[in-house]
Amino acid sequence: MSIDLHGIAPLPHLGVIRAAGEQAAEFLQGQLTQDVVLMKPGEARLAGYCNAKGRLLASFVACKRSPQEFWLVCSRDLLAPTLKKLSMFVLRAKVKLSDATDELALHGLIGDAASSIAAGADQESAGSQKDSEFLAPLPPAGGASRALWIGPAGSAPPPGHALSPALWDWAAVQSGVATVSAPVIEAFVPQMLNYESVGGVSFKKGCYPGQEVVARSQFRGAIKRRAFAGQVDGVARAGQEVFSAAEPDQPVGLVAQAAEAPQGGTAVIVSIHLAAAQAADLRVGAADGPALTGLHLPYPLLEDI
Repeated sequence: MSIDLHGIAPLPHLGVIRAAGEQAAEFLQGQLTQDVVLMKPGEARLAGYCNAKGRLLASFVACKRSPQEFWLVCSRDLLAPTLKKLSMFVLRAKVKLSDATDELALHGLIGDAASSIAAGADQESAGSQKDSEFLAPLPPAGGASRALWIGPAGSAPPPGHALSPALWDWAAVQSGVATVSAPVIEAFVPQMLNYESVGGVSFKKGCYPGQEVVARSQFRGAIKRRAFAGQVDGVARAGQEVFSAAEPDQPVGLVAQAAEAPQGGTAVIVSIHLAAAQAADLRVGAADGPALTGLHLPYPLLEDI
């Protein structure tokens, strides 16, 4: 990565669903792709929330705040419908779901800012994050460490270099791990975003909505699309289709996440048919749209789950 990434950025585009109660872990275990029961207090993991067809309704950074409380960090534009749908399945479970966004401050840390705060957290014993703060490691961006810092509303992490939200968004795309947002709701099974290769899917836990579809896709070799990071020579946005010159009338992929690139154009994560990923002439939005180039995987795909 040619751009030196260090600093702290506010993250107003994210929101937090709180799940609290003595059956919080048990409830989420039956809803998410992640094995939350195995999580320790102070731990954070990627998790997906699927419909019955295995398509992602939302994705979370699931943070286990305490034995009976979880914070589910998601795209803010999906928080209200996701909270409503999850609440439909609470029934008699001893768990309370609520929107905790206004009670919390979320900041993104990258580079030295992430490393220094993480080093301080490592000096504490496992699962003993500060009562008022939570630090969740995130996938790196081109070798730069990233983390999500959560604290009480109005608070902030230790002072550091201010990073623009735009540069944070660009780095998030460079990580190759997409956050599901409103334009791409129900567009992907988890493997289309490589979630099983970045720790977002457990194939050893019990049932959850769409579990059979997700498992069948994995073990019957039915994964035909994968997520790649790339660059668009122009403006692009999540939800736009990708076309190949070889098949101009049929989309071969979809933009999962996009961010303005510092060097110009747009950085994107695209979920694309494997057969088309190496095509010489890929376009976004239309067969004559801006060119999509430089597709690559920032991490290896797991071959054995």
